[in-house]
Amino acid sequence: MKLFFVTAIFSLFIISCNTMGVYEKTVFFPQHNWKSADTPSFNFTIEDTAALYNLYIVLRHQDAYGFKNIWLNIHVKDSDSSYTIKREFQLSDNKHWLGTTMDDIIEHRLNFNTTPTKLKKGTCTFTLQQAMREDPLQHILNVGIRVEKQL
Repeated sequence: MKLFFVTAIFSLFIISCNTMGVYEKTVFFPQHNWKSADTPSFNFTIEDTAALYNLYIVLRHQDAYGFKNIWLNIHVKDSDSSYTIKREFQLSDNKHWLGTTMDDIIEHRLNFNTTPTKLKKGTCTFTLQQAMREDPLQHILNVGIRVEKQL
């Protein structure tokens, strides 16, 4: 039993050494639908320009969500530039949700930078817009941004 606890603690230590959460924030949709006109923005400050970062969309939806994907427009603004990423994210493999399921709520962490990247010093703003044909998009609970520093 003692060996189990030592192994568990060591495993958690190893896992936590790979990344460190720098920022995570989500917004809640009280009616459980996301209108394309609702464009939540997330601001955070980057100090460490030598580090590499992984960027994620955090999405929570109900099991009743009617699509296996979601199209998002991710507007990025940093200290000296701005651009938009238009991207489709797969949420299901046609049999199961690809996220973490608890009862009828599914949470996805959707990586939107293909490789860890450096970020510019200063304030960075991400604005999210759903770009699905259904508007409002039903059964969406939360959407947000997570930034992890790779150690």
